[in-house]
Amino acid sequence: MFEKQARTMALGRRGRRSGIAGFTLVELLITVSIIAVLATIAIPQFAAYRSRALCGKAMSDLTNLAIAQESYFVFAQAYVTAVQNPDYSSNLQGFKWTPGVVLVSSVATDSYWEAVSDHPSCNEGPYTYSSDKGGLH
Repeated sequence: MFEKQARTMALGRRGRRSGIAGFTLVELLITVSIIAVLATIAIPQFAAYRSRALCGKAMSDLTNLAIAQESYFVFAQAYVTAVQNPDYSSNLQGFKWTPGVVLVSSVATDSYWEAVSDHPSCNEGPYTYSSDKGGLH
C-alpha cells in the first residue's frame, strides 16, 4: 500500500513526474500566436519607417545641393546645372550625392535653378527644389 502511494506522489496527478518542468502544447501555441500577431504589426511599420528615411535622404540631398548652388553663385554670379556622376560625385564643389538617391532632372540659368531628386524605395517622391519658387516642395 505504501508502495502505490509513493508511486502516485512521484508521478503527480496526471501521471507524469512532478519534478520535470516543461510547457504544454497549448502554452506553446499561444506563445507562437502572440509572436505572429506582433510580427504582423511590426513588419509593415518597419517598412514604412524605412521608406520615410529614404525619402528624407532625397530631400536632404536637395537641401545640400541648394547650399552648393548658392556657394557657386557667390563666385560665378550664375547657377550651374547639377550633374550626378556614377560614383555619386557632383560637378559642384563640396557636394556629393547620397548612394541610392537619383537626380531626375536639373535646370539652371543665370537667375534661378531647379532640381528634382528621388529614391527608388521612396513612396512619396520625387521632390523638387526650385530657387525661384521658394525652396523644397
